[in-house]
Amino acid sequence: MAMMKMKFNLRKRVKLAQGLWLLNWCSVLAGIALFAMGLFLKIELRKRSEVMDNAESHFVPNSLILMGALACTLNAFAGKICYDSLDPAKFAKWKPMLKPYLIICLFFNVFMFFIAVLCLVTRGSLESTLSHGLKNGMRYYKDTDTPGRCFMKKTIDLLQIEFKCCGNNGYRDWFEIQWVSNRYLDFSSKEVKDRIKSNVDGKFLIDGVPFSCCNPNSPRPCIQMQVTNNSAHYSYDHQTEELNLWNRGCKEALLHYYTSMMSSMGALVLLVWLMEVADMIGLRFLHTCLDSIANPEDPECESEGWLLEKSLKETVTSVLSLLKSIFKLNKVESAEGDGGDKTPAVATVS
Repeated sequence: MAMMKMKFNLRKRVKLAQGLWLLNWCSVLAGIALFAMGLFLKIELRKRSEVMDNAESHFVPNSLILMGALACTLNAFAGKICYDSLDPAKFAKWKPMLKPYLIICLFFNVFMFFIAVLCLVTRGSLESTLSHGLKNGMRYYKDTDTPGRCFMKKTIDLLQIEFKCCGNNGYRDWFEIQWVSNRYLDFSSKEVKDRIKSNVDGKFLIDGVPFSCCNPNSPRPCIQMQVTNNSAHYSYDHQTEELNLWNRGCKEALLHYYTSMMSSMGALVLLVWLMEVADMIGLRFLHTCLDSIANPEDPECESEGWLLEKSLKETVTSVLSLLKSIFKLNKVESAEGDGGDKTPAVATVS
């Protein structure tokens, strides 16, 4: 028994075709929006690729760009089918393509739903990517004379100024790395020698931060050096006083920026997915109701349309049996291929 069977007269078929035509062209516009979103996200990720650990983060924008292009192509094709559907002569040339097209749409919708979910739950992988990338970026901050890393100081400074953040998890992260280049250290100074000797790795560590960590909204001049030394500054207690440095770490700032962006994109992808599912279901009803017209010469006659030719249980069973038969056929062919080259050995007795 067919699933979701409905009766259609000429008026209903015309309304269905016109509604699907309009919905498909709305989906084309939605596909353009998906393509633009993917492009925007890719540009935003590339702008800060130096502080991101791997290229896996580009999977989502690349997928959005691909889905946008496919949505435009598939829905423009479906719009043309809907436009020609009420002309039997024109519809005849599209008829053989409809089943393969609907199967392609099914896989496309599954992939789109997967990307929408990925946009909404990508926070964990993005957090790890940003954490490792920012650590490496801060470590290379001092390498202004090293080819390939000379831009890192500018990148980190602009990042901290733009996102009003400091360090990876906070300003204290700068206390644990040498961010001042050896080029600007006076190695004849006793203070510099003592600091280097006091460190196991021989690094020049200070309780200071780069200037880009300073909060310009603070009324007090920025205290960026000797941050934890109360006696070095007048009327200062770093444990009780609100510091004039950004308290938020850059990982948290970037994570909030990208996750809010991806959450909005995920919601939009879900909306486009619902439109695509409606397109696919509507086109299936249009296909079956036009295919089941008993008398093509009488356009006024009623016809039946359905979503599935059999019940859901029967459809699932038939698909599983088809997959099993294909798997068994491949297994038999591979077994024949393995045994086909073998020839029986002939023993000769002299």
